Amino acid sequence: MAAPQKKLGARHKARKRAVDLLFEAEARDIDPAVLVTERIELSIADDQVAPVNPYTATILNGVADDLDRLDGTIESYLQEWTLERLPAVDRAILRIAVWELFHATDVPPVVAVDEAVELAKALSTDDSPGFINGVLGQIVLVAPQVRAAAAATASTPDPDVPAGE
Repeated sequence: MAAPQKKLGARHKARKRAVDLLFEAEARDIDPAVLVTERIELSIADDQVAPVNPYTATILNGVADDLDRLDGTIESYLQEWTLERLPAVDRAILRIAVWELFHATDVPPVVAVDEAVELAKALSTDDSPGFINGVLGQIVLVAPQVRAAAAATASTPDPDVPAGE
């Protein structure tokens, strides 16, 4: 008897499309935010092109906005590896998961990690799910502090900006 098939929700599909688009953006050496904007415009102009899920766009724009910090965080938890040595699909999966851990307050950390592992099982090498789970298992421990720091920074007024601007 085959294992029961997991029902794939809209967010799972949005994450998978985000992996595909991040992979494409890296291969084409273009900003992921530019690519998602192009794809949205193309889907509006051509009904043969699948529309972009709003959550896919949110992920891509978020990853693009915070790419240096995401990559720095991931790299700091890679043991005897560099980000460049990872398969491109694993980089994309890790970037999405870390972005969700740091910024998607409506996504429980366990869901972000589980989704990343599921994507790795479907899209990458046999070793990738365990590797990604191990890296994210460490990053998930610091995610609450990162979220708290971001919230504190967002609520602190900038002393260089006059009130009312």
